[in-house]
Amino acid sequence: MKSVLIKQFGGIENLIIGSIAKPVPKANELLVRVKAFAINRADLLQRQGKYPPPAGDSEILGLEMSGVVESAPPQSAAGFKVGDRVYGLVSGGGYGEYCTIDARNALHIPAHFTFETAAAIPEAWLTAYQAMYLVGDFQKNHTVLIHAAASGVGSALIQLAKAGGAAAIIGTAGSDEKTQWCSELGCTHTINYKNTPSFAGEVEKITQKKGVNMVFDYVGANYWNDNLKSLAMDGTMVFQGSMSGGIVKENANIANILTKRLRILGSTLRSRSIEYKQDLIQRFHKTCDPLFENGTLKPMIDKVFSVNDIQEAHRYVDSNLNKGKVVVKGFDEN
Repeated sequence: MKSVLIKQFGGIENLIIGSIAKPVPKANELLVRVKAFAINRADLLQRQGKYPPPAGDSEILGLEMSGVVESAPPQSAAGFKVGDRVYGLVSGGGYGEYCTIDARNALHIPAHFTFETAAAIPEAWLTAYQAMYLVGDFQKNHTVLIHAAASGVGSALIQLAKAGGAAAIIGTAGSDEKTQWCSELGCTHTINYKNTPSFAGEVEKITQKKGVNMVFDYVGANYWNDNLKSLAMDGTMVFQGSMSGGIVKENANIANILTKRLRILGSTLRSRSIEYKQDLIQRFHKTCDPLFENGTLKPMIDKVFSVNDIQEAHRYVDSNLNKGKVVVKGFDEN
């Protein structure tokens, strides 16, 4: 089959279109002809050799995809059959012409969704839902601070917080264009971090020195102290990425953890067990499908690329230009 392959770890020039053996589904897996997939920062890291897939999973890039079922287990408990339109979360393989997915991690595509819309949901929205509810224990009337708010996960968090009744939603982003976009999506307040020496000072003003109940962070080391300053008493930080590095090199202030009784929680999704993902997906499906149906929640797609332009798609995400998700059409859609 055709697939996006990595010639060697490094820059985008190492992404090539090549041929590889078609995956053979296990007894509990669907074989899906991929119609669309979305790009995640995890893909950029894997391309660079910094984020290998879990042992035994496909080394092909791609954590979320949509497509048509080519084969399904006999008497599948999940109720899938050949020809069904499905989307879902995978641990790798989404950039291929075909992909396997555990039937427990797949969902039927709603009739009003395109393949591109469906492909924009699994990784971003499940990551956001997990961080907000399973890990962070978000409650109605909480105030939240969302970093990288214009990203795929950030845009999902904004909408989930709004739908969940957050008292205030503060989003940080790196341009006025992005902060305006976040405001239109549901942020009550935004901060262009490039225009202020400390987002913590802005949070203090917005919250009248009370701080926020929750921080969702993907930046890491550079935001450590300001995150702790921004949290209210008994606040929670859900840490999901380290774009600025994982080591706080100097002046790391841990006193606030003690004096404010803070909870700092790490959250990943790719390495979770099939059983955990199945539970997460079913909770998400039950809670969010009606909200997608009535338009309360909406996958935000910035751009759709041809798979033949995969290097350009990676360059676009690498350059931090996107607002929402970047989606790529599968091989037979170009």
